[in-house]
Amino acid sequence: MKRQEFKPGNMLYPLPAVMVSCKREGERPNILTVAWAGTVNTNPPMVSISVRPERYSYDIIKETGEFVINLTTENLAYATDFCGVKSGRDVDKFAELALTPVELSHVSVPGIGESPVNIECRVNRILELGSHHMFIADVVGVNVDEKYMDKNGKFALNDAGLLVYSHGEYFALGDKLGTFGYSVSKKTR
Repeated sequence: MKRQEFKPGNMLYPLPAVMVSCKREGERPNILTVAWAGTVNTNPPMVSISVRPERYSYDIIKETGEFVINLTTENLAYATDFCGVKSGRDVDKFAELALTPVELSHVSVPGIGESPVNIECRVNRILELGSHHMFIADVVGVNVDEKYMDKNGKFALNDAGLLVYSHGEYFALGDKLGTFGYSVSKKTR
């Protein structure tokens, strides 16, 4: 097997491509695409997003201490890319993309109605790490699209056609290969 040395860098792919909504009081809401988002903790529930300080949304999130992580789908691929390359300084992204701002219960930031999941976040701390600053946030609420709820109250998120980002490209998630713990279950032995 032949291998090649590559320069040090972030090659941890694929990643969720999420749209982060934010809003200052009295101003229009904005959307920022983030691929550097992740789970920090289960109890209490915490997430992180990493944002360059020069991005328009950075100051909004820093000043308000709130944002919403909106999961993306195949149907939101164009909007996801658009929100990552166009600045909210210049364009109203909700209006331009005909996205629906949804009022949420725990933050004053709207979620994106077309997203299957809106994760309401309140900034806990900011780590200034270099090119990006990491917002570590408490999850204060989660809002889900009822069309993915079955009759037993189970949320079928994997039926939403989730979107991921890998090395400059967007992909739909592929086929299910197993479930958590399947490698040690009695059925696979």
